[in-house]
Amino acid sequence: MENSTGTERSAAIERVSRLVDRVESETMPVPVREVWVYGDLALGLDPISRLDVYLTKDLLFHGDAEREEGFRESHGIEGIGKTVRAEWADAHPEFLRANANGHAAPEKCLAAHLIEGDEPIHLEVCNASFEDNVTQRLRGAMARGNYEQILDPRGVCLWAEGTRSETAMEKLRAGEFVFPTLIESLSMIGMDGAEASEAAEAVSEYRASQEGTTVRGDVV
Repeated sequence: MENSTGTERSAAIERVSRLVDRVESETMPVPVREVWVYGDLALGLDPISRLDVYLTKDLLFHGDAEREEGFRESHGIEGIGKTVRAEWADAHPEFLRANANGHAAPEKCLAAHLIEGDEPIHLEVCNASFEDNVTQRLRGAMARGNYEQILDPRGVCLWAEGTRSETAMEKLRAGEFVFPTLIESLSMIGMDGAEASEAAEAVSEYRASQEGTTVRGDVV
């Protein structure tokens, strides 16, 4: 249940459990390999301000030019059959979403399929695993001095390669995961103390400014 101070932890856990159920049982716009949660829920907070979910997806490599042309004519969107599955688009045209260039956007399609309304959920979608992308994003943030887009490394894998981790879900329900602070976590993966402190503050301020559903797609 959501209230003025956030979402009750138990409700957030049930929400992410339903999301995993759908990834596990339904055809997604792209193949999904892993589902992670990170941030407030992984840290055991109650209530949580936002539910942060990370999906590792596979890229589609074998497009169907004829199907792609057909969807371009019928929906005005490029890349269907190449960047998202044509069979998924056939079944769920209401969830089709495109980027600014008019190409089918896998992360936006996933968000449309998995998130209802304007829930306080942030969805990260990338072809790289959570741990690999944490490192990549940190390097990029340090090089540019743009700390807002750092990916919080404190995550829990709930589903991978078709298998749900019941142990991880049980520990999540019980709030048994113990993580260091964000500053300590960033220091452990390559930042010095002063930079980690500045970065952690930037990440916290950026998260606090977000409302409703947000989604980000990366290709590493």
